Amino acid sequence: MKKIDLYSTRTHEFCHSAKRLLRDKDISYLEIDMSSDPMSGGKMKRKAKGIRTIPQIYVNNAHLGGFAELYAMQQFGKLEKLLKD
Repeated sequence: MKKIDLYSTRTHEFCHSAKRLLRDKDISYLEIDMSSDPMSGGKMKRKAKGIRTIPQIYVNNAHLGGFAELYAMQQFGKLEKLLKD
């Protein structure tokens, strides 16, 4: 399984939705909680080339996008293919 990093906050609904989708699919991820680590926001913006919306999701350090992109990939059956070793 590939490494997934998820930049999120505790209170944002799309962050909760992304985490729920990954949990429901039994996909493990590393959550970087920007609520408790303010420095992570700058790191996320640099990695995402200035994007400031959350969540932001990375697969093996490649930018996947936010919840909309994650959801679309799951709906079209592309998420499982992406995450296969």
